[in-house]
Amino acid sequence: MDGFDTRAIHAGQEPDPLTGAVVPPIYQVSTYAQDGVGGLRGGYEYSRSANPTRTALQECLAALEAPGIDGAAGLAFASGLAAEDTLIRAVCRPGDHAVIPDDAYGGTYRLFARVAGPWGVDHTPAQLTSPESVAAAMVPGRTRMVWVETPTNPLLGIADIAALADVAHAGGALLVVDNTFASPYLQQPLLLGADVVVHSTTKYLGGHSDVVGGALVAKDRELATTLAYYQNAMGAVPGPFDSWLTLRGIKTLGVRMDRHSQNARAVATFLDGHPAVARVRWPGLPGHPGHDVAVRQMSDFGGMVSFHHAAGEDAAVAMCGRTRVFTLAESLGGVESLIEHPARMTHASAAGSPLEVPGDLVRLSVGIETVDDLLADLDQALR
Repeated sequence: MDGFDTRAIHAGQEPDPLTGAVVPPIYQVSTYAQDGVGGLRGGYEYSRSANPTRTALQECLAALEAPGIDGAAGLAFASGLAAEDTLIRAVCRPGDHAVIPDDAYGGTYRLFARVAGPWGVDHTPAQLTSPESVAAAMVPGRTRMVWVETPTNPLLGIADIAALADVAHAGGALLVVDNTFASPYLQQPLLLGADVVVHSTTKYLGGHSDVVGGALVAKDRELATTLAYYQNAMGAVPGPFDSWLTLRGIKTLGVRMDRHSQNARAVATFLDGHPAVARVRWPGLPGHPGHDVAVRQMSDFGGMVSFHHAAGEDAAVAMCGRTRVFTLAESLGGVESLIEHPARMTHASAAGSPLEVPGDLVRLSVGIETVDDLLADLDQALR
C-alpha cells in the first residue's frame, strides 16, 4: 500500500475475520480469557496493556508517519500531553536537559517548566528557525532531546527538520517533532531525520472535535519498545471508543487537509491585504520567512493561520467575539472553523515567560466550510 489515502483507510484495518465487518470493531473490554495460565489469545490480557482497537490505530499511525521504516512503531495515548509526558519520562532523567521552541505550545511549555522542571529536567527555549541557536542552547552531555514544532503554535514558525536532526544528533540528542499542525499528510518528519513524532490526535487526525487523544511514532525499534513499556507502566492510554473515533477520522485525513489548506490559502491572502491586519503568519505566503523551507518539507501549508491586529490587543479580543461562522473556542483541526486569542486562552500559561505570546495575535483554525462564508465572516468581524 504505497498511497497515503490507501494506507489511511486500510493500514491496521483489515476486515474483521469473524464477521467480515469492513470497519474494525470497538473492543469495549477490559480483560480477556486465557487458554490456560499465560495462554493469551492474540497477545491480549488486559486493555491497559493492549486492546485490538488501539492496536489498529497504532498500526495505522506508524504506516502514515513512517512508511518503509522497519522497526518504527506507533503508540496511542489519552491526550497529546500524556504522550509528551510519557516520552519525557522514558528518555530523560533528573539532571538532563531539553531544548524547546521559543514559541512552543503553552501546554508543552507548562509540562517542561512546571512538571518536568521540578522533577529535575531543565529546558532552554531556542529559536528553531536558526540551527545555530539550537546548537548554542544544547548542553554538552546533558541535552537528551531537541523538541521541535513546525509549524509552531501559534506563531506558525517553520523549522528545518533535516538541519535540526543533524544538530541534535551531533550533540547526542534525539530530535522530537510535534507534527500536529501539519499532520502526516503534509509532512513526515521521520523521513527527514527526526527520531520521534508527537501528535495531539485530538486535532487533524481525529478531525471532528469529538475525541481527545495523543500519539507517539518512534523510528527506532529499541526506543519504541521502551516507550511501549512506559505506555503500559504509566497507563495514560485511550479507550477503545476513542481509538475507534480517531481511526474513523484518519480515513478522511487526506481530503480534509486538502480543503483545510485550500481555504487557509484564501483566508491568508484576504487577511494579507486587509487594512485592519498588521501581519499574517501562514507559511504558504511567499513573504513568510520560513516559506522556502516549508516548500521543501511540506506538500501544502495547512489550515492554521495567525495574524496581528493592527489596532492592538483590545481590538484583537473584541474581533474574536464578533465572528459568526468562526466559533470562539480553544483547540483546532476540526472540520469547523475556530478563532481564539492565544495570549488569553491557549497560551495563557506562558504569560510573563520568554514564550509569552503577543497580545495583538489572533489564531484561526480554518475549517472546511464554504470559503466565501469564511471570508465574509472575517470581513464583518474586522470592521
